Amino acid sequence: MSTPSWHELEYSPRLSVPDAAEYFRRWAEDSYAARQALEHHANLPYGAGPKETLDLFPAPKSRYLLVFIHGGYWRAFDKDDFSWLAPPLVRAGISVAVLNYALCPAVRLAEITEQCRRAVAWLSREVPRYGIQSPMLISGHSAGGHLTAEMFATPWAAYGVPSGAIAGGIAISGLFDLEPLLQVSVNSDLRLDPASARASSPIYKEPTLRAPLLLAVGGLEPSEFHRQSQLLHQAWPNNCPDVISLPGLHHFNAPEVLTDLESPVWRPFL
Repeated sequence: MSTPSWHELEYSPRLSVPDAAEYFRRWAEDSYAARQALEHHANLPYGAGPKETLDLFPAPKSRYLLVFIHGGYWRAFDKDDFSWLAPPLVRAGISVAVLNYALCPAVRLAEITEQCRRAVAWLSREVPRYGIQSPMLISGHSAGGHLTAEMFATPWAAYGVPSGAIAGGIAISGLFDLEPLLQVSVNSDLRLDPASARASSPIYKEPTLRAPLLLAVGGLEPSEFHRQSQLLHQAWPNNCPDVISLPGLHHFNAPEVLTDLESPVWRPFL
């Protein structure tokens, strides 16, 4: 068996977290328990595609609607793996929407980005029917962090989303320059070429929102994940004034900070 390349080691978190599968198992189990325990609206369609659905967990007297976009290198996982985020947030008065989207290689990355835009636009229009009047915080982990940044570079007026509907965002361990992924095996599913990698990289775009985008990376993550967030911080200094390193956390437990309102990732919003 050949030794993985430097790019493969830096961009393949499963290689650096030996018990990664245990996190995936726990996500699924805790998510099932969350859906059993919480009143919620499951599989709400935001578009015409079979994967264009979301789960909505309303909180009484909601302060924010946290919109969560899952990771998995745009080719793995499902919204049903991330319901575990909802219980502590709902208890704290924060509603949660967990998005689903079609996965590569069935679709291209640009289509996934467009699906997330449709989901955010749908939420902006429809959540008042579910008793939620609060502004949105867009959040995501890993590939979902990339998609979060793409939402910050979206011309929302063209989607009918009013100014002020999105109050901010939290991107954890995001990927914002996709050109290095041309050197990684996941690209067999992503099918990126130099032009499409650059076109899907937020660092080459202008943000359309004035809202803060909090960037955080697990302190134990490979150096490239830290560099990726630094690149967006440098490209968007007004939105992203700094990058928070999360001590002692790796790629698969870093998103747990979203459930802790004492975490520094919540500081700009609470």
